[in-house]
Amino acid sequence: MENYDTMVDALSTLKQQGYTEDFNLDKDCLACRQGLFRVNPDEFQIDKFFRFEGASNPDDSSILYAISSEEHGIKGTLVNAYGIYSDAMTDEMLKKLSV
Repeated sequence: MENYDTMVDALSTLKQQGYTEDFNLDKDCLACRQGLFRVNPDEFQIDKFFRFEGASNPDDSSILYAISSEEHGIKGTLVNAYGIYSDAMTDEMLKKLSV
């Protein structure tokens, strides 16, 4: 698996690999295209993931997911905090994003 020093480097490379959608985490799905398009947990897979810690504060941690959906023919990325800053979500989404 690739290693990146910064999230910006990782996002740039993933975009070159076709991960062009910008997913947002909703309570029970992933949303993109300003929330007009929704992808349910059973409709996507996590292809890769990368963890990053804040330079000045290890509590500033986030995870970058490279996600694809064959059903919808799309690929994109999701950036989410983990630890105490992680977003609320359903058990199904939590299980799907546990890596």
